[in-house]
Amino acid sequence: MSFALAGQHALVTGASRGIGAAIARTLAAAGVRVSLVARDGARLAELTTELGASRAAAFVADVAEAVPVEAAFGAARERFGPVGILVNNAGQAASAKFTDTDPALWNRMLAVNLTGTYLCTRAAVPDMLSAGAGRIVNIASIAGLRGAAYVTAYTASKHAVVGLTRALALEYARRGITVNAICPSYVDTDIVRTAVANISRKTGRSEAEAQASLIATNPQGRLVSPEEVAHSVLWLCQPGSEGVTGQALVLAGGEI
Repeated sequence: MSFALAGQHALVTGASRGIGAAIARTLAAAGVRVSLVARDGARLAELTTELGASRAAAFVADVAEAVPVEAAFGAARERFGPVGILVNNAGQAASAKFTDTDPALWNRMLAVNLTGTYLCTRAAVPDMLSAGAGRIVNIASIAGLRGAAYVTAYTASKHAVVGLTRALALEYARRGITVNAICPSYVDTDIVRTAVANISRKTGRSEAEAQASLIATNPQGRLVSPEEVAHSVLWLCQPGSEGVTGQALVLAGGEI
């Protein structure tokens, strides 16, 4: 079933910075009306001003909480109509040895990365079922496809997101809704910059050396850019991508 992109209403979570902001800019440039959801209201306001009130609107919510998610979706529908595109980008990362991974850290990774994806998808799917078409793109991670030391909670949550993606893709395969995941390696974002600082602090290496250790995992010898992730989202939402569903698209320079 053909899916016209221009004029669609997309809701992007974690839209205040990094990958989410890049996705919002890319979709808005393609003629999509974008609802921006994140916890940082000030940054959302800046991005809304940049994109223009006719193309974007900001809604502050914690995706791990059911009531704020429902409120954000309701307000977004009032502004731009039913949601036709959902990008579950909001996420957190934290590193720790498994023996130092306490229940609070474990539950925080699952709450934001997995439960947030579940809650937002559950809020968006009725609109897509009514329309007979829709696009769901979950921003997972290369850690959702392979193991990674010292990030057990994060890795478990991203594996679960990939599993959720595949299950939903099959459930809605005959309903005009595609569900895909994007699995980048290290992306040039605040999360990676924080990771670099933590590595430097814990190991005594310089931040340049710490960053080089992350870059070395990518055969292309670089960090992935947020814009690369954004353009992959755009491709999955454009007409002609109808047969692509249940996939985990890897952006890692050949690492997998």
